[in-house]
Amino acid sequence: MYINIHQALIDRCLLNDKEAQYSLYKLYYRSMYNTSLRIVNNSDDAEDIMQESFLTAFQKLGTYKGEVSFGIWLKRIVVNRSLDYLRKRKVAFEEVSSDLPVFEEERENEPAFTVEEVKNAISQLADGYRTILSLLLLEGYDHEEVSEILGISNVTSRTQFCRAKQLLRELLIDKRVKQMTFEQYG
Repeated sequence: MYINIHQALIDRCLLNDKEAQYSLYKLYYRSMYNTSLRIVNNSDDAEDIMQESFLTAFQKLGTYKGEVSFGIWLKRIVVNRSLDYLRKRKVAFEEVSSDLPVFEEERENEPAFTVEEVKNAISQLADGYRTILSLLLLEGYDHEEVSEILGISNVTSRTQFCRAKQLLRELLIDKRVKQMTFEQYG
């Protein structure tokens, strides 16, 4: 059983204490918004999803068993709502044959990129690739969890992840080359 540092607030929320709900909201809204934004790639939609997720969390708070932190429990609601949003937009995750090799190449000589450059490049990826990258790299899920969450095979998760990283790498390097060319030739 996880000991939650915000258990007193959670207990008050269970009693429908609006002040406690607002306090809990203030503790988590920014990280939950960012989680949704990384998946849906639209600030207005991420805001709506975050708000709906909090409403759902407060309605279902009685089901929170305290086996994980409240933040992890809430994050799962936000991720599920974000993925539901993508499904409604009919984002497809390609199923791939299990006999395809999945490998990853190490790239030691790649230039370093700023956080902003990476975030910008991730936002340019197709929804499916962006979602896989977000869940694995930013949200900390593993391939088994991503497979379960998205309803895809483990091989598909791994392959999509490799493809997403390759596309991200290409976007970043392409942008850097264009920037260097512009600076060199004005």
